[in-house]
Amino acid sequence: MRGGWFVTFLLALTLSAIGASVAAADKRLRVLAWPGYADSDLVKAFEQSTGSRVEVSIVDNDAQLWERVNQNDGGDFDVFAVNTAELQRYLDKGLVAPIDESAIPNIAHQLPRFRDIAEVPGLTRGGRRQAVPYTYAEMGLIYDPGQVDAPPTSIASLWDPRYRGKVLLYNGGSHNFSLAAQILGNRNVFQLQQSQWSDAVNQLIDMRRNAGAYYTQPEESAALFRQKHAAIMFANYGSQQIKLLKSSGIDVGYAIPKEGALAWLDCWVIVGRARDIPLAHQWIDFMLGPAAGQALLERQGLANTTSPSPFVADSDHIIWLEPVENVSRRELLWERIMAGYRASKVLVQ
Repeated sequence: MRGGWFVTFLLALTLSAIGASVAAADKRLRVLAWPGYADSDLVKAFEQSTGSRVEVSIVDNDAQLWERVNQNDGGDFDVFAVNTAELQRYLDKGLVAPIDESAIPNIAHQLPRFRDIAEVPGLTRGGRRQAVPYTYAEMGLIYDPGQVDAPPTSIASLWDPRYRGKVLLYNGGSHNFSLAAQILGNRNVFQLQQSQWSDAVNQLIDMRRNAGAYYTQPEESAALFRQKHAAIMFANYGSQQIKLLKSSGIDVGYAIPKEGALAWLDCWVIVGRARDIPLAHQWIDFMLGPAAGQALLERQGLANTTSPSPFVADSDHIIWLEPVENVSRRELLWERIMAGYRASKVLVQ
């Protein structure tokens, strides 16, 4: 009898271990993120703390992100990172689950700028929070102190004739038309009125005359800054570009214009069809912790939402990106401006 009991006991232990193993295997989180948002050491730490397994997929642009999440109505992922402007179309299609703030204690440690969700356009829908801010970058002005006597105080510096041929610009219509709207004094730089398109086009043609080069990626901008001996650069990637330039030994300054700096804000969002919503909340809470926040700053040159940014002060005016009135039109007109069209030709339908 004793031997039979022992065999039964061993069998029970074995079945228990198998059951625990299966449970751990089933506790799986599928994450879709940008490069540097879910580094392997952070993923491993999360897995160990939760007894889960994390599968990370990486995207490089907004179009790819939309394609991956939209496929299978979001059923391929549990949590993903997206900026507040892009988030709106995921909400429109019902691909997002509301956030349970009580399941993310680290929200309480976020800076006031991010805790007051009413101050950040696009975080709520139907009175419920839909996303949790994770990281951001403001699009300030990077300048060479050897050529620019004092930190530039206005976005108008990009048009200053003293820097003709020494201005680096981002090659993208959406943000550049927002810069033009700032110069025109728009309160909402994301919504150009019909009567303003002509003036905006003329502003961008004038800005084009100052351009020494255009870039699309952060690494490209750093190389061009050195090659072109640039005086001022519109920093579409903000602090990431500062880190790249300083790491390569280039002395630069950074300024937030008085009109305000456009800024993207990437958030963690839970997919409506997530298999394990509690685990998704745990992921977001972990990513608001000190280890992930420090990794963003040290490895990517990106600010986090729980500690003060070394690049921007609380008093600096930040303009969070919002959907624009017509993305296609902005990009089409920008292509024509880049091609050297006269103003009268740019606006031809």
